[in-house]
Amino acid sequence: MKFLHTRIRVGALQRSIDFYCKHFGFQIKSRSERSPSGNHVVHLELPGNAHQLELTWSADYEVKVPEDLMHLAIGVDDLIAFCHQLEKGGIAIWPNNWQEEFVFGKRMAFIDDPDGYEIELLEGEPSSFLEETS
Repeated sequence: MKFLHTRIRVGALQRSIDFYCKHFGFQIKSRSERSPSGNHVVHLELPGNAHQLELTWSADYEVKVPEDLMHLAIGVDDLIAFCHQLEKGGIAIWPNNWQEEFVFGKRMAFIDDPDGYEIELLEGEPSSFLEETS
C-alpha cells in the first residue's frame, strides 16, 4: 500500500494554488475542471515527495475550517530564514514568540493557509520529522 494524497476543500481554487506554489514551491501535477462528483480538483506535488496535496473546490460548498481540526507539516532546512521569507510575503507566523519558545531542540512554527488550515513548519533533517513533536 501507498499513502497517495490528502484532500482539503478550498474556498478559492486559484488563491490556494498560488499560495502553495509561491510560498512552498508546490507544482501542479494534475488538474480536473470537473470530477465525477462535480468538483474542480488540482493535485499539487512538492518536488522530491511522493505524497500529494489535493485541492478541491466546488461552487456549492462553503469552506469553514474549524480551529485545530487538522494540520499539514512541512520540513525546512532553516526555519528562521524560511519564516522571514514568509513574513516578507505577508504571512503571519505563530505563536508570536515562536523564536524564543523553540530555541532548544526541535524548532517549529505555524502559519495558516488562506482558508485557515494550519501548516506546521519543522526544521531539521527529514528523519527527525518522524520523532514526536508535542
